[in-house]
Amino acid sequence: MKKKLLSVVLAAAMVFSMAACGSQSADQEPAAETAITGSADLPGKTIGVQLGTTGDSLATEYESQGSTVERYNKGADAIQALKQGKVDCVIIDNNPAKAFVEKNDDLVILDEEMSVEEYAMCLSKENEELLADINEALDQLEENGTLAEIESNYIGDEAGQHPYESPEGTDRSNGTLIMATNAAFEPYEYYANQEIVGIDPDIAQAVCDILGYELKIEDMEFDSIINAVVAGKADIGVAGMTVTEDRKLSVNFTDPYTKASQVIIVRK
Repeated sequence: MKKKLLSVVLAAAMVFSMAACGSQSADQEPAAETAITGSADLPGKTIGVQLGTTGDSLATEYESQGSTVERYNKGADAIQALKQGKVDCVIIDNNPAKAFVEKNDDLVILDEEMSVEEYAMCLSKENEELLADINEALDQLEENGTLAEIESNYIGDEAGQHPYESPEGTDRSNGTLIMATNAAFEPYEYYANQEIVGIDPDIAQAVCDILGYELKIEDMEFDSIINAVVAGKADIGVAGMTVTEDRKLSVNFTDPYTKASQVIIVRK
């Protein structure tokens, strides 16, 4: 009888001990994920980028340091992957980053600028006459303040206050100028009311108004733009495109019309 009672007591003690261990395990918090506070924390992380962009080039440098780079056709897709925890951060241009963060209060932009670059329009190397004409138009637009006014209509305190409008009676006798872009890059080019709008379309329209062209915008993947220009399917590529030595091998660039920087977006 005593042996039976002892066995029951021991069994109960074991059950209690196991329950206590289980309770401690359930209450135990998982190890915290190492926070990304700047580019120094990127080695070993999973980085989201838009395919073919400067952010893609910057992230590629970390692959040799154990990072994984996930490439998406649209910046918005990279941001969605970040929100879902599929990537640890996204490297993208500063102004589009601001637009994404304004719409997603669970994301934040780190203070560090990874690089500063210039945006310009790209043209076929065979189209030097048009290149010269566009540069003259850009000079005029900069001198009369139109470039600054277009940008301030999409960025800053004056956003939405003075949209660009073509002058009445503008001559369009020189035909149609086809602009290749990737309309997923707010505030530079994006869809609003089923129309492609943004800084780049407005600048291209202002250039066409000076040169006497009708503007036609073709939306495509970002990494297809230079090929479209080289193949003659588009006259110009305008898509927040950074001037790089590698791209200069395939196309010519106009004078820069604005500057931008690359930043890192992370989850709060």
